[in-house]
Amino acid sequence: MKIAILNLTLPFEDTGAFATTGEEIENWISPALPEAEISVLDIAHGEPFPAPADYDGYIVSGSERGVYDEVEWMEPLRRFLLDCREAGAPMVGICFGHQMMAHTFGGCAEKASVGTMVGARRFTVDGIARAAHVWHQDQVVVVPPGARVTGSADYCPVGMLDYDFPAFSMQFHPEFSREYMSRGIELLLGRAIEPDLADQALQSMASVDVAADLMAERAAATLRSARRRP
Repeated sequence: MKIAILNLTLPFEDTGAFATTGEEIENWISPALPEAEISVLDIAHGEPFPAPADYDGYIVSGSERGVYDEVEWMEPLRRFLLDCREAGAPMVGICFGHQMMAHTFGGCAEKASVGTMVGARRFTVDGIARAAHVWHQDQVVVVPPGARVTGSADYCPVGMLDYDFPAFSMQFHPEFSREYMSRGIELLLGRAIEPDLADQALQSMASVDVAADLMAERAAATLRSARRRP
């Protein structure tokens, strides 16, 4: 079984030894998917998109970009997601990946009226409260046809989507640990995050424990559910 992570994050140059988003996703999903050979495709740095049939499933990462941004990989990503749906290739979307999937499949994502959210928040997933780490300024505001909301937060009504094809997506970051979030806030303080927001984020994380395997089994089940067309 071969799984590809589409890394769509282009971090600041001085992040150095800080793990990439693709690496964090691999560390998160690997224990739940031990049979898989996992590859990270660095789309944000110009690595080409594969053909949908090249892998058994795909994870679409977060990004500092929004669905409305004009970057060279945005339109190819839209086409790739549509091709994956047509081919029956399973997909899992995280943060920007959640927004991009919804936007591509007939919904809408845009800048949220609540502004940028960073830290730990409570989401209700299938009726159960779960803590999750978040870092985003955009949200899905229109649910695409064929999708249903299976997770939400008080500030984020469309927090998770399940589709009527092998795909699901979430607004939060299950792959980010408290240490990763804290280090990211420290590195980006004053550039991508203001001091007041940073303080609020750190306080929210200090009082909440987020499971390291949050949604990993659900993602693994989706990625195992290929229904390829002949």
